[in-house]
Amino acid sequence: MQQVESEVNAKALSEWVVEGMLEKKALDVVVLDLREVKHAIADYFIICSGNSDTQIDAISDSIEEQIHKNLGINPWKREGRENKEWILLDYIDVVAHIFNKEKREFFGLEELWGDAKVRRIDEN
Repeated sequence: MQQVESEVNAKALSEWVVEGMLEKKALDVVVLDLREVKHAIADYFIICSGNSDTQIDAISDSIEEQIHKNLGINPWKREGRENKEWILLDYIDVVAHIFNKEKREFFGLEELWGDAKVRRIDEN
């Protein structure tokens, strides 16, 4: 298991996740900073949407490529590649969530972590 060891690394990792998402034109990218949220399971949740199964897959691949190329690490855990409705890439301190629009609305992760600092990323 490869773990991001410091807050500085978690911040850098979160930025590479965002870069990987934007490279494949992810929609509605949101960074939830959970560092000050009591009992949070990670430092950052980064959430985005894709328009199709193909785009969701491409976003996931892009995130993994960016992080491996720039930081030399792989996800600790991957989930959801089979159904392509919600792919999760868990890097321990940073968790990337790639949703189709309907699943994202259904689960409403942004609302579940209401105490988090929220940063919306402009795709342009």
